[in-house]
Amino acid sequence: MKRALISDIHGNLEALQAVLEDINEVSVDDIYCLGDIIGYGPNPCECLDLVMKRCKATILGNHDQAALFDPDGFNPMALQAIYWTRDQLDNGPGSPVQVNKRWDFLGELPRQVDEGEFKFVHGSPRDPTNEYVFPEYVFDQRKMEILFGKVEQYCFMGHTHLPGVFTTECEFISPDECDHVYALGRDKVLVNVGSVGQPRDDNNQSCYVVLDSDKRTVTYRRVPYDIDKTADKIYDIPDLSDALGDRLKHGR
Repeated sequence: MKRALISDIHGNLEALQAVLEDINEVSVDDIYCLGDIIGYGPNPCECLDLVMKRCKATILGNHDQAALFDPDGFNPMALQAIYWTRDQLDNGPGSPVQVNKRWDFLGELPRQVDEGEFKFVHGSPRDPTNEYVFPEYVFDQRKMEILFGKVEQYCFMGHTHLPGVFTTECEFISPDECDHVYALGRDKVLVNVGSVGQPRDDNNQSCYVVLDSDKRTVTYRRVPYDIDKTADKIYDIPDLSDALGDRLKHGR
């Protein structure tokens, strides 16, 4: 069985469309979305519609949660963007039925999906929605022990927008360091699948993962998209900071 794991789309329609086209080429059985469909980007409604149509499973991200409830811990730029996003969800394209379907979809998203040895979250196995697991956490052995204690075997997540694999040996292995393919073994691992709509690892191409549970491999894929088109949309929206468009170009 092959699953495409996408995360952190953040309202970036051009990136999502490019990734879905790439997924069509690699031929997977299912697509799982690990959260943050919306927030930051200029096309929250369109991205929601595509995820609702294409993804077998979708998990609640912290920006998805912030659209539903009071944002917690958001910086001013993110806060302004989520308020604008809420307005788009209320007044966006489509009929009243479609508007309600988007809100209902967000409101019913689970915080995690457990499938035996495979766990899927947005943030971390300890706090599925909000906790960040950064690469530098490998230097905190106690923290890593606690996180791995919450995992039966393999945990897949997003949230930091930084792709790579955390091992029980307190290593962080970037996609480049494993030639973009990581073999799953007997040891537990935490796998960050990267970001479709706002990469932050100094590579501005969209990132997602193909999980082949038969071959026991995780393959990272990078996909180019029309960054300037997305950035220009952001620049044209007064309630979205220009910095949100700038960072897409730099991949950080």
